[in-house]
Amino acid sequence: MAAESETPIGDWLVLVSENYSPLDFMLVADNFDRFLWGAVVTLELTFLSLLIGGVLSIPMALARAYRHPIWNGPVWCYTYFFRGTPLLVQTYLLYFGLGQFEAVRESFLWGPILSNAWWCALIAFTLNTAAYTTEFLRGAIVTTPFGEVEAAKASGMSPATMVRRIVLPSAFRRALPAYSNEVIFMLHGSVIASTITLQDIMGVGRWLNGRYYLAFEGFVTAMIMYMILVFAITRGFKLWETHWLGHLRARTETLAKPAVKAAALPGASDFR
Repeated sequence: MAAESETPIGDWLVLVSENYSPLDFMLVADNFDRFLWGAVVTLELTFLSLLIGGVLSIPMALARAYRHPIWNGPVWCYTYFFRGTPLLVQTYLLYFGLGQFEAVRESFLWGPILSNAWWCALIAFTLNTAAYTTEFLRGAIVTTPFGEVEAAKASGMSPATMVRRIVLPSAFRRALPAYSNEVIFMLHGSVIASTITLQDIMGVGRWLNGRYYLAFEGFVTAMIMYMILVFAITRGFKLWETHWLGHLRARTETLAKPAVKAAALPGASDFR
């Protein structure tokens, strides 16, 4: 099924790929450009949703942590809904459900945004990750060390300045390990985009299997690409944690105490 090659080595690879290999790797290589474009779509959706969702989560986390009299309740309802329902259902409700309402179809948002699969996926992913980020950021704010808060108050900081310069930076540092998991979960959850016609990594894998009547090639290639992306993300967060949390590492350096013999000291014989 792979394309014919004009070189002996290429012909041999095609022969091995089609007849002896459990996976038709030459067919994957012929269509690898599609997987690269799928990776672009996956990364766009993942990191744009994380960026926008992260910005939205900061004021909501503050409202939850400090129990704002007006916004605490609505934010709790929002986070409960998006954390309590599957991301697939949320995406389907946006992409397939909103079109059932005539008012939505006649609105100015229908043509450029709500009828577009990419925008619906981005909105669903953003709202979902914002809910999760809000809750673990709220927990990090609530557990800010009491001494840091008292020191800020003793320095004469206003509540807004204290939140901006003390509470949020401290919360971001302590929430960083949990946020790395959220980034990976969001990357994995982005496969849902393939169910609403988008050609992300998984969408290209499904297309390859469907076009050539394959069982594994497309999915195995998608799996390997996701593993590579996860490895890059984990290494990036490892470096980030090393930079931000370096002051929390235990100090292992010990000062060596040189042993000085009495005989080596000047005038040591005078003390005998």
